[in-house]
Amino acid sequence: MTLTLEDRAAGCLVGAAVGDALGGPVEGWSPDQIVERHGGRVHGIVGPWHEDWRTARPIAPYHKGDGHVTDDTLMTHALVRVYEAVRDHLDAYAVAEHLVPDLMTNPRWIPELEAEALPLQRIFLAEKWIVSRLHYGHVDPREAGSGNIVNCGAAMYMAPVGIVNAGHPQGAYAEALDIAGAHQSSYGREAAGVFAAAVAAACRPGATASSVVDTALELAKDGTREAIAAVCEVASRHRDFESALAPLRAAVAPYDSVGPDYRSPSLGARRPSRLHAIEELPVALGMLVVSDGAYEGSVLGAVNYGRDCDSIATMAGAISGALAGAQAVPPAWAKEVAEASRLDLHAPAAALAAVAREVFARDRARRRAHEAAFTSIAGPR
Repeated sequence: MTLTLEDRAAGCLVGAAVGDALGGPVEGWSPDQIVERHGGRVHGIVGPWHEDWRTARPIAPYHKGDGHVTDDTLMTHALVRVYEAVRDHLDAYAVAEHLVPDLMTNPRWIPELEAEALPLQRIFLAEKWIVSRLHYGHVDPREAGSGNIVNCGAAMYMAPVGIVNAGHPQGAYAEALDIAGAHQSSYGREAAGVFAAAVAAACRPGATASSVVDTALELAKDGTREAIAAVCEVASRHRDFESALAPLRAAVAPYDSVGPDYRSPSLGARRPSRLHAIEELPVALGMLVVSDGAYEGSVLGAVNYGRDCDSIATMAGAISGALAGAQAVPPAWAKEVAEASRLDLHAPAAALAAVAREVFARDRARRRAHEAAFTSIAGPR
């Protein structure tokens, strides 16, 4: 079956949101702790880690679980809205001019808070940084990410960039790096570019888990590239996520600055470095390899890995969903997440696909104008 752009956009964004919702309730815990809490591996939507989630630390006051998406999806949908407004490629200035005001001024239903609130009141400190730097600090948007903690904050919502640049990973990489400059620096920004490129590569006809990883390795730099290579090499030896959980963690550990205890980061955690990488993207790609691109295996592997597993599952879900389209995402999961989170998961995908078609038409016209100008300048040979 030939997948349309709309199919791939829906697979990507719905797949990312469902992965996010599945990973949310077990975020921050280890694989062993997940087994102890749930009596085995997680194979679908589960409830909160603590029944008294409103007061339990370190969870309060967020209702993670029961199909609720987290800030990963809130930020992804916010970026889609920026594309809807601009209807062209984005850059760091688009973050300042459109994303920041959206986070600050438009109340929305926040599933984890079970209330209408500004997205700014839910997002993590690494995302609040862009509001402080751009709205209050008036920093050059292209440099605003410098000084922020280096984590997966920018990478986690870059899937829309891959859809707008579907089939053109190099373009997705460059655009995401520009956008992410307003949010992150170092390997956090690099991961944003590589994740967007992976989504774009997954949209290519005939793409596979292997071809997506190959594209990521062609574009990734420094510790990000080394971490992806190390994790995916180990992943290639496994065909089920259960056997891969500990080996993938061991493979990424030398590049991950957070350390063995996710809730007690090391002294050098999340600082700029050419030697390190965020943990989330390499592990997401590793789970993609383990499952040979299959959606359920990729996402459930990411969820049961623990640690920052909502973001890992968001990335794994976006890439595997783009590979196989919306049909790959279990309908029951998508329905439950949409209803529990009070979100239309398909509307952002449809809107983004429409924007992507417009952007491609503009790109083609710009390319033709460039060809005509260059031919005139260069003259006959």
